[in-house]
Amino acid sequence: MKRRLPRPRELAPLLQFRKPDLNVTRRRLDSALTIEDLRRIAKRRTPKAAFDYTDGAAEEELSLARARQAFRDIEFHPTILRDVAKVDTGATVLGDRVAQPFGIAPTGFTRLMHTEGEIAGAHAAARAGIPFSLSTLGTTSIEQVKAANPHGRNWFQLYMWKDRDRSMALVERAAAAGFDTLLVTVDVPVAGARLRDTRNGMSIPPALTLRTVLDAIPHPRWWFDLLTTEPLSFASLDRWPGTVAQYLDSMFDPTVTFDDLAWIKSQWPNKLVVKGIQTLEDARSVVDLGADGILLSNHGGRQLDRAPVPFHLLPRVAAELGRDTEVLLDTGIMSGADAVAAIALGARFKV
Repeated sequence: MKRRLPRPRELAPLLQFRKPDLNVTRRRLDSALTIEDLRRIAKRRTPKAAFDYTDGAAEEELSLARARQAFRDIEFHPTILRDVAKVDTGATVLGDRVAQPFGIAPTGFTRLMHTEGEIAGAHAAARAGIPFSLSTLGTTSIEQVKAANPHGRNWFQLYMWKDRDRSMALVERAAAAGFDTLLVTVDVPVAGARLRDTRNGMSIPPALTLRTVLDAIPHPRWWFDLLTTEPLSFASLDRWPGTVAQYLDSMFDPTVTFDDLAWIKSQWPNKLVVKGIQTLEDARSVVDLGADGILLSNHGGRQLDRAPVPFHLLPRVAAELGRDTEVLLDTGIMSGADAVAAIALGARFKV
């Protein structure tokens, strides 16, 4: 083989030098291709208590692990020689069109991980054309989320407290702000046993103890953001000078029944979805009650360990009740492939 030196004009197409991006945060996020990539970044950049609160689940975290494994066990059987040149990723959920068949799920204590919290999530949902869900335990108020996403679809997730008047005050505020869907969570009669939080002494707001100060040393940016922005609290509720577990135990109502659910439905003027369905029998009862949708969920494994895997329940519920109500799904979804699997087995929407 005869060798020669390459000519400059032959090298030019191979030289793909680009101007370096000096924004470190943007460069880091652009390199994250999966949710797992983002998880690794978050673990490096946040204190242990904050990361564990977000990443952890109840007790041995079996429910969370099994939910992920359920999606990994699925295989796709594609058909061939079909015209797939035009693909529409949109969906209709609860009567309105959305750009993608998924939305942003409600999360508590959101600003613990990022100082902009729900505001950033609401902005992202507006840009993507998908619903944003605000938790009762959110760190941004109902009115602030509406201001951040004035023309998009905002959903409010409700826990029924022991103090019914406080619960209904939140419902009234969500309705007044134009939230179009109420997610009533029914799988938390008592707070879950989240062992990571207990070991870390997770409190509201995070306390400056010897342990947290030592943990802060590798994470100065997180502490700077925490100490120079609005105090971290549950924006829709009163301040509480104790641990997360103590607060939730003081609020969750173990006496909630289907009668309470019917009462909430009578008070809410828009769409109502019941979140936390884990059996076919309960799904039937909720549909009989007239709910607009059911959300198959075990709370991301954060409340009851060894709970049923929602993805396993999906085909039976969709086959029997899919014509009578909209079947939604959460827990374990980490990629577009997971969303496709859920759609294939009967889910209308994922959060």
